[in-house]
Amino acid sequence: MTWSADLLPTLLCVGLLMAVTGALLAAFRIPHRAAPALAILRGAAQLAVISLILGGVITSPVWVGVALLVMFTVAAVTAARRLGWAWSRLAVVGGSMAAGIVVTLAIDFGSGAIAFTPRYALAIGGIVIGNAMTIATLAGRNFAEAVYERWDEVEAWLALGATRRQSTLYLARRSVYSALIPSTDQTRTTGLVTLPGAFVGAIFGGLSPLEAGRFQIVVLASIMAAGAITAVALIRILAPVRVRPDRPR
Repeated sequence: MTWSADLLPTLLCVGLLMAVTGALLAAFRIPHRAAPALAILRGAAQLAVISLILGGVITSPVWVGVALLVMFTVAAVTAARRLGWAWSRLAVVGGSMAAGIVVTLAIDFGSGAIAFTPRYALAIGGIVIGNAMTIATLAGRNFAEAVYERWDEVEAWLALGATRRQSTLYLARRSVYSALIPSTDQTRTTGLVTLPGAFVGAIFGGLSPLEAGRFQIVVLASIMAAGAITAVALIRILAPVRVRPDRPR
C-alpha cells in the first residue's frame, strides 16, 4: 500500500475521532470544547512540517541541537502560559525544566546507557522535554489551585508566625506528588496496561524486543527523574506566596 493510499483512511479515522470527541464535549457543555480538535489539527500540521525537516537533519549534530532548542523553547513558553504568562514566570519555568532535562540527559548519555548520537539525542531529548513540560504545568496549576482554595489556612499559618514558605509547605509537597502521578502510573503499568510509544517505535525500527525494553526503561526512568527535578525546582520557587494567586484557567 502506497503512502497516498494510507492517507485517506488516516484522515477518515482522525476525522471520526475528532467528531466523537467534539460531540461528547458539546453534549455535556464542557468549556473550551473545541480545544481538543484544534490541538489535533495543529499537531497534525506540526508533525507534517517536522517530519519533512527531520528527514534532512537527523544525522547532523548541529541541526539536532537546534531542533531540541526549539522544542525546549516552545515547551517552556507553553507551560508558562498555562501558569499565567509573564517573562519572570517564563524564566522560572524554563530554568526548572532545564535543570531536570540537563541532569537527566547527562546521566543517560554519560552512563553509556544510550549512545550519544544525533538520532538518540533527538529521540530521548524530545520525550524528556515534552514530559517535563507536562509535569511543570501540572505542578504549577495544582499548587495555584490548592493555595487559592485553601488561602484561609495559609493566612492562618502566617498569623501564627510561619514564614511564607512554611505556610504553603504541605500544599507544595502535595502538588509535586500529584503532578508525578500520571508518570508514576504509566511506569508502574508499562507492559501490563500499555505498550509505550518508545518501545513500539524501537521494535518497528528494527531493535529486538529485549533491546527495545532496555531503551524503554531508560526512557521511563528519565521521565520520572526530569519530572521530579522540574516539579520540585518549580514549586520551591513558587511556594513563598505573598498574595492569593488567581484560580488557574
